[in-house]
Amino acid sequence: MINQQLKNRLIILGLFGMTVIPFLVAWGLSKNTALVTGGVNKGQLIAPVVATDRADFVGYDAFSAQNIGEINGHWLIVNVIPQDHCAAVCLEAILKTKQLRLMLNKELPRTRRVVMLLKDVPEAATKQYWLKDTLLWRLRQSQTPQDDALYSHLLAEENPLDEAMAAKLLGSDKPEMALASDLLRIRPGLGLIKNLTDSKKGDIPDGMLFLIDPLGNLMMQYAPGFDPYQVKSDLMHLLKISQIG
Repeated sequence: MINQQLKNRLIILGLFGMTVIPFLVAWGLSKNTALVTGGVNKGQLIAPVVATDRADFVGYDAFSAQNIGEINGHWLIVNVIPQDHCAAVCLEAILKTKQLRLMLNKELPRTRRVVMLLKDVPEAATKQYWLKDTLLWRLRQSQTPQDDALYSHLLAEENPLDEAMAAKLLGSDKPEMALASDLLRIRPGLGLIKNLTDSKKGDIPDGMLFLIDPLGNLMMQYAPGFDPYQVKSDLMHLLKISQIG
């Protein structure tokens, strides 16, 4: 009887440790950023860490509003559209995070892709952004000069991806599968916008990237033109030492 009671207590303590310890580790990292600087040096570590409020994450469209709960408990790879348009460097940054997330392999489920629109953008323009996000990566697979040129051409906002070209890129794939998006579109609250600009110490440029931990802390930032392989190196290190999300 005593052995069974002891066994039950050990099980309870074990479950408690599995639940609480990862959060304590993440909290400790947020308070002691020096612990991660040894292995995280490709981007700029945000120190002191800036906390965000999940209430400031509002779905920009119906898809994002329905799936807003996906941001909870995950590492967020965050693109920002700071103006009422998304220039080539802005769109390419969004496409890079698609590549980045796929490179995480087994760690992919611990992350979510997010794009924050700081201003109102015409609906026709955003539809093009999301369409290009789901299809343009296909032009990077062949690495032919023709496809590279078309990719660069379509990155420009003034060059839309029309139905004929979309159909060509889809090939024999089913549209409902190929056009499914993993990109959550967020309209940030004023508090979140202030957190982003404060961490950048000024205006946010097109193509900026942020990493947010599962507790809502802004952890890293990357300048426009970032290398997704370097971001992957930082993110894998953070995922390894945090064990949360």
